[in-house]
Amino acid sequence: MSTPAADADESDVDPDDPTGRLASYLAATRTPLDVLALSTLWIVLVPPGDFGTSHDASTIALGVRIALSIVYAIDLAIRVALARRHASYLRHNLFSILVVLFPPLRIIFSFRLIRSVFRRGNIVTFLVAASALVLNGAIIVDLFERDAVGSNITTLGDSLWWAVTTVSTVGYGDYYPVTVGGKVVASFIMAIGILTVAVVTAQVASSFMDQAARTRARAAEAEPSPTEVSMSDLDDRLARIEALLGPSADR
Repeated sequence: MSTPAADADESDVDPDDPTGRLASYLAATRTPLDVLALSTLWIVLVPPGDFGTSHDASTIALGVRIALSIVYAIDLAIRVALARRHASYLRHNLFSILVVLFPPLRIIFSFRLIRSVFRRGNIVTFLVAASALVLNGAIIVDLFERDAVGSNITTLGDSLWWAVTTVSTVGYGDYYPVTVGGKVVASFIMAIGILTVAVVTAQVASSFMDQAARTRARAAEAEPSPTEVSMSDLDDRLARIEALLGPSADR
């Protein structure tokens, strides 16, 4: 069984309180913060100058950056408050201060979520991470395509529909990227779709095999072993043998 200290990031755990409130808080908030960072990967991959001519996209990007800074600042404040030595903890986590100032750096921590999705039994985590990556792909393609010449993906809704049909390997062809950046992202989304089908299929097959194995084990436990003989059975057998040998012994 994993401990809170094991579930938390090693660089964040307070060495003076490795299994205390701070470690429990880190274990509880690690995955949500990783998903949040992974969902905003588009901020890292798309430079502000590539947001197109629309001022709305730049405004939304700036608003997301500010909101992330607030969330990460609150998280850091809670961790410092839970640590036994506040100043020492803050000195050993200077990177967290940089994350508050520049939120895209938090994506480095979210890579551990991607590593964990390949562990057996983490199908829910895998689907969450895959969904976050597909959402990123849709946003990135929208930013690349909305002002491109000859593009038919002009809104975020069009991009989300295109991403869903692409990752599901359906590919209706009603929407498609025309820019180099959009095509590169499309390649990654196709790979995610194929990987998702493979992982889900393997998980379902593994579940059926485990269920069949448990059923066989229960059936084997219910059946009496042929080598197990009770005392009453031995008494009955001895009585029958004595009854058969009795008349012969009298002669």
